[in-house]
Amino acid sequence: MRHLTRFITPQGKLESWKSRCIYIANLALLLTFMVSVTSAEKEIALWGGTLSRNMISDEMNIPGSWDLETGENIKWTAELGSQSYAGPLVIGGKVFVGTNNKALYNPKLTGDRGVIMAFNESDGKFLWQATHTKLTSGRVNDWPLQGICSTPFIEGDRLYYISNRCEVVCVDTEAFLDGENDGPFTEETETSEIDADIIWSYDMMDELDVFPHNLATCSPLAVGDLLFLETSNGVDEGHIHIPSPDAPSFIALNKHTGELVWEDASPGENILHGQWSNPTYGVIKGVPQVIIPGGDGWIYAFEPETGDIIWKFDCNPKNSEWELGGRGTRNNIISTPVVYDDKVFVAVGQDPEHGEGVGHLWCIDASQTGDITETAGIWHFGDEQFNRTMSTVAISDGLLYISDLSGFLYCLDVNTGDPYWTHDTFAAIWGSPYVVDGKVYLGDEDGDVVVLKTGKTKQILFETNMGSAVYTTPVAKNGVLYIVTRNMLIAISE
Repeated sequence: MRHLTRFITPQGKLESWKSRCIYIANLALLLTFMVSVTSAEKEIALWGGTLSRNMISDEMNIPGSWDLETGENIKWTAELGSQSYAGPLVIGGKVFVGTNNKALYNPKLTGDRGVIMAFNESDGKFLWQATHTKLTSGRVNDWPLQGICSTPFIEGDRLYYISNRCEVVCVDTEAFLDGENDGPFTEETETSEIDADIIWSYDMMDELDVFPHNLATCSPLAVGDLLFLETSNGVDEGHIHIPSPDAPSFIALNKHTGELVWEDASPGENILHGQWSNPTYGVIKGVPQVIIPGGDGWIYAFEPETGDIIWKFDCNPKNSEWELGGRGTRNNIISTPVVYDDKVFVAVGQDPEHGEGVGHLWCIDASQTGDITETAGIWHFGDEQFNRTMSTVAISDGLLYISDLSGFLYCLDVNTGDPYWTHDTFAAIWGSPYVVDGKVYLGDEDGDVVVLKTGKTKQILFETNMGSAVYTTPVAKNGVLYIVTRNMLIAISE
């Protein structure tokens, strides 16, 4: 602030009446400038709600029960494709979801495609969509009917996601509804009001020789001018050879232009299968860091501006072994790390097609540097107590909630990892527990959603079936609970 003080204070003194007037005028100007800068901060929406990715919300008055058959507490519903895994995100009066093209909102764009859809927040009216045709290489890079599995990062009127074609895409949240074709990219072939207005696109397969295994899925995040993501580089169809071991697993792009800023290929030849996790951002004891799980079962923390590694941690036991088809004890990391109280919480798992197996949940001291595997493990939950998971933790009021693929929801002490209770949903869980308004919401593959009271004692408040599988995590915004099933977006409010 010293240079600002010199600016607003004439010659560094306040001796005369004139000097005081100039000082007051300049101070008013400075305060106006500071207010304008603060008000210019853009609202963001992303997987987990915040850059720390903690699956909680401070929303209030969120419904604890509803009935799809009678319409009780159902505000509106909207049809999606036949499979939906990304979102929902609510921002700027719109709801965004990733799905496939089965709903066929634009009859001109037929066939299997990855789709990002936008709906009106107030009534569920379909607004526009971004669509991407499938890669000709087939399921090894772009699995049929999976749509877009990347929950976007949204900042102001810019939406960033990873397409099924392994492209990083930036689009205008207003699409062509505003009558403008924003650049630098202006060569869209579809420019009707229901089509996406692409700002820029970065093809990771062409530019970086990335070989996504089955699908590129990362949910990116932006901090400052940089967009961070994992590339999904992985093995070939035989599951043994890595076609591009030197291709980066982690990259940062300029969010305004899509230009590459830095890259890192640390997992290299040690990639086990695919890489389907997401980056997290935190400031650990004054040190900013981007934290991204690698396809080798390690988690890495990077200096955001340079990509230099700050620390790394092996999330599997020393004696663990990787075996094809999920028969081994070494795991990938599909869940997203959460930053909380200068610690990182992350759990391991595998492709759900590999079935169940022993999992591990770690609480890591993120203030250290280098290889911190032997020194940074504060506590560990596993050893037959916990199973493989794709879920991300939710931490609230000293309690940590985590679910696993085997269908169990756990409540643990966040400081010790000691369990308080377990709930069995009797179905596989792909999404994550979501804590809001004193309740824990969780969906499962059978289409059931359970609502439990937060706290050290298990208390089930409500259970219902949504009609089809719930692979996503519920989201609350403006007093409304949003649930995405396999083929439906449902808005729930009192």
